[in-house]
Amino acid sequence: MRALLQSTYFVFIFAVMLNGAAFADVNSVEATIDRNPVMVDEAIRLTITADGSADRDAFDSSPLLKDFVVGRTSVSSQTSIVNFDTKRTTVWTTTLFPRKEGSFTIPSLSIEGKTTKPIQVKVIPVQEQSNVSRDYFVTTDIDLKEAYLNQQLLYTVKLYLSSNIERGSLQAPDMQNAEITQLGEDKQYTDIVNGRRYQIIERQFAVVPQASGEFTLRGPIFTGEVMAANTNQRFGFFNRTQQVNRVGPDITVNIKPIPQGIDYPWLPSEMVRVDEEWPQGDSFVAGEPVTRIVTLTALGVVEEQLPDIPEFYPPNFKLYPDQDNTTTVEKDQSLISQRQTSLAIIPTEPGNFVLPEITIPWFNTLTQKTEYATIPARSITVAAASGKDGNNGSAPGPLANSESADDTPMLVNTPVNQERSDDVGEENRDNARETRTEEDTTFLLLTLAIVSALLVVTALGWFLAFRKLKRVTHGGHIPSHGKHNGKGVSVLGHTDEKAQFQRVMSLIKANDTRALTPALQQWLKTLTGDNAQLSQFASINSLMSELYAARFAKNNADKNAQSMQIKPVFEKLSTEIKRLRSEWHKKHTGDSNRLSDLYPAS
Repeated sequence: MRALLQSTYFVFIFAVMLNGAAFADVNSVEATIDRNPVMVDEAIRLTITADGSADRDAFDSSPLLKDFVVGRTSVSSQTSIVNFDTKRTTVWTTTLFPRKEGSFTIPSLSIEGKTTKPIQVKVIPVQEQSNVSRDYFVTTDIDLKEAYLNQQLLYTVKLYLSSNIERGSLQAPDMQNAEITQLGEDKQYTDIVNGRRYQIIERQFAVVPQASGEFTLRGPIFTGEVMAANTNQRFGFFNRTQQVNRVGPDITVNIKPIPQGIDYPWLPSEMVRVDEEWPQGDSFVAGEPVTRIVTLTALGVVEEQLPDIPEFYPPNFKLYPDQDNTTTVEKDQSLISQRQTSLAIIPTEPGNFVLPEITIPWFNTLTQKTEYATIPARSITVAAASGKDGNNGSAPGPLANSESADDTPMLVNTPVNQERSDDVGEENRDNARETRTEEDTTFLLLTLAIVSALLVVTALGWFLAFRKLKRVTHGGHIPSHGKHNGKGVSVLGHTDEKAQFQRVMSLIKANDTRALTPALQQWLKTLTGDNAQLSQFASINSLMSELYAARFAKNNADKNAQSMQIKPVFEKLSTEIKRLRSEWHKKHTGDSNRLSDLYPAS
């Protein structure tokens, strides 16, 4: 029983001692560094030890930022008890990177009311110990220390390693107001420097400044772990690792602003070009879409710097642009950016047209002059749409119109008849010089023959006209001719108009937008009696524009979605065509009734 009470007493005393130690104040704080002096590309390990209980977040590194770059900070705590004497310590370890040579002071640091003594640090340049072979170091280089705004700079980092490392990381360089992109993969090779063999890891970056002025390109920081030499260890797998920190030298660059007199979107580069692609070739037909792809390529810039590609087209073209595609790739130690535009072009009328040139100005950083990337102007010919009657697509001429087909014999035969009449007259005049009697006889007989023939032809013509008008009045049939009634309205046949109308409606039912435009033009020609164009019919032209817009919409990659958007437009177009045809029939039927009143049936 006594032994149990004694054990409980000792445990209680031990707990009270631990509890009292946990709430003890910090007695003292000490700061130490691992090296002094230090080279400008090396790191300083700063250790702060607090004697007593301290909060793990009590260390504030902000006073160090004036002269150093502060790396990652680690913290550890330790508690020991010797003869009932409890000792507790808290240790903070951080890495400091000096950015330039000189003498610097690590200021006093406060931990819960206790402060450390300041430490003087001397930072020496690397050249002072160039005769000493170094195990690890970093070098930096840049191709241009003076450049224009948005001009690409090629930045190269090399990490020299005299032995293998267990693990390591190399941060990217840093520069204010700049876009920094790694180019390609790391290169690894070996080289001999100052008589010592090194494994070299090379990494390249593209630096694109976004503001003008003088800037400092901060060197990257290398942090790694290497095997620590320990002769007291018998077995290699018990060897410990030690941390190695190196920083690349800083580089100062001067970024010049945009030169005066530049009145175009700023595009500095060594090479800019613009290309076009016509998948369908140079064949154009009115109403049929053609896709034109224009690609802008620039060297040494990012895709956000590429300007828009200008688009200028004659008013006889409908344009349906797709969304631009931009991309940036890396090739041959440089950035290559592209902007690609895809445009569906629909010529609305046949004829000869000129597509204006596409010109994009840019600033050549090699010659420091403005240059132009150009696609020359292109002359194109748009053929008329081929219809159901087999038209070959050429522009209609005076003799090619279907409505003037009945007039062709008259135009061809009239000069021949006149020539024959002249020959007869010449022969009569020759006979008159030989003998007056034969002239009188011949003239009399010829006159009687001509008069008789004219009377027969006239009587036959009136007879045929009477029968034809009688059929029109009673049968309601109007022959299909291309004659005009003097009021601008063509009197065409119902049969031809009905066939053209049925073809249009069948194409609408089949959702065939490609063949619909020429079919509509053929049907409208039967109504107006001339070479009508869709642009002359505002309602139909508007619906056709809406139809093409739905067909070439940016979000219509899905055919089902495209069909759902096109179907309502087809329905409205069908209604409008039927309305227009109904109005034409009413007007045409009114003209037929008036003819019936003038020529009543007997």
